[in-house]
Amino acid sequence: MGKRTVSRGRNHDAAGFSAAAPGTSVPTPRNRGVGMLIITAYGIFAVSAFARAFYQITPFPQEDKVQFADAPLALSLSAFAAAVYILATLALARTSATAWRIALAAVLVEMAGVIGVGTWTLVQPSAFEVATVWGFFGRDYGFIPLILPFLGLFWLLRHRPSETVSAED
Repeated sequence: MGKRTVSRGRNHDAAGFSAAAPGTSVPTPRNRGVGMLIITAYGIFAVSAFARAFYQITPFPQEDKVQFADAPLALSLSAFAAAVYILATLALARTSATAWRIALAAVLVEMAGVIGVGTWTLVQPSAFEVATVWGFFGRDYGFIPLILPFLGLFWLLRHRPSETVSAED
């Protein structure tokens, strides 16, 4: 028969489908239900931050556009935020223990980034010639960049991966 893994009362077949062991309830996977809403929010920010960074960094010849050479710090931070959101989105969408660790790291980096950059923009606004996703704690995005990592961290900690035991049928 196919290889099966057992974790927290759940049986998973080789295709990754789960079935509850008799007498147990199966918790919702972290990428379903509310988790899907969190992943969607991260996906929106991944696309938004990437589009903003791409537009800001790409040297389109426009008179009113700040070029990368004029604001390398702010534009680099926008690109870094985009990379963090993309990584978090991809990791949150997966259910493996490795994906959980990557998602946790990405969400913690995001949290540190939004708090650090937000504080930096308050203390030294002259260092930021153009706005960034995390500037002023995500003010340009309705402060969602400040709230999102706390939601993501809460969700991840509630859905920690369990010890997986391999069993042959």
